[in-house]
Amino acid sequence: MILHTVSLMGVATRMTKRPVAPHRLLFVCLGNICRSPTAHGVFRAKARAAGLEVVTDCAGTGGWHIGQPPDRRAVQAAAARGYDLSDLRARQIKPADFARHDLILVMDRSNLKDVEALRPKGDITPVRLFSDGTAAGGRDIPDPYYTDGFDQVLDLIETCADDLLQRLRP
Repeated sequence: MILHTVSLMGVATRMTKRPVAPHRLLFVCLGNICRSPTAHGVFRAKARAAGLEVVTDCAGTGGWHIGQPPDRRAVQAAAARGYDLSDLRARQIKPADFARHDLILVMDRSNLKDVEALRPKGDITPVRLFSDGTAAGGRDIPDPYYTDGFDQVLDLIETCADDLLQRLRP
């Protein structure tokens, strides 16, 4: 183990006592059944295909769906493009997640506000919109739960995942 500064998306996060890799990423949305598990599954698959060692996780700001699998429509849209979400289960973000992750990526500005409200005093883990610095232009990734826009959301998530993967490559 060595001490090093973790730098993701151009932000030095903190000195940690762990190996340099893998990056530890947390994807967050509202209920953890649509956007964040989709982002988790997509990025995990893309990182594996690229040979990038990462640890991915996902959570929701709300606790309504704890223990449930992703929404069937999200699972179907992901599966149609070759992504497997079957092992994922919803959970709620906790203050301890800040210490366990190098970067927390949220799907919209409401999630950003809610996650920042949980930040432990003195913690400097970056919390960013998933679309920040991507071709998606820092816009919110809309919640498809009520609109049934799962394919459009998957398009945005794939774009953001590709751009994040490029930034994390050594």
